[in-house]
Amino acid sequence: MKKIFLLALISLSACSVPPGAVRKIIATDQAPKAIGPYSQAVKVGDMMWLAGQLGLTPDGQLVSGGIEAETKQVMENISAVLRAVGMNFSQVVQVNVFLADLSEFQKFNTVYGSYFPSDPPARSTVQVAALPRNARVQIAVTAVIHTIRK
Repeated sequence: MKKIFLLALISLSACSVPPGAVRKIIATDQAPKAIGPYSQAVKVGDMMWLAGQLGLTPDGQLVSGGIEAETKQVMENISAVLRAVGMNFSQVVQVNVFLADLSEFQKFNTVYGSYFPSDPPARSTVQVAALPRNARVQIAVTAVIHTIRK
């Protein structure tokens, strides 16, 4: 819990949100609804923070097929939330990955990497004791609406 809080604190401290920026809750039916008291995403200014996504279908069922299938579904869920505000993976700047079993990292990484063919975002990956719904992977991202690549 301390590590997760620290990651969140670091992510928040690294952003620059203009004074008076409006906080907007983002939700789409193309991704699973929140299974607790949180939002799919929150946008403030040019920044958007997406809640951790599991390998759940939009109707809330965990996909079968192991870490690869779950990772693909997680990435599709993230894509759906990004699309809800006209964004895509090229605007993702930070990714936090939580794996139930770090020995599955290579399988996870192969699927994950296909969504970032060039200029991937910064990423942290940790193993956790357990994830909701006995999922194998959870991914949370931060995106910036206006990015300039050099």
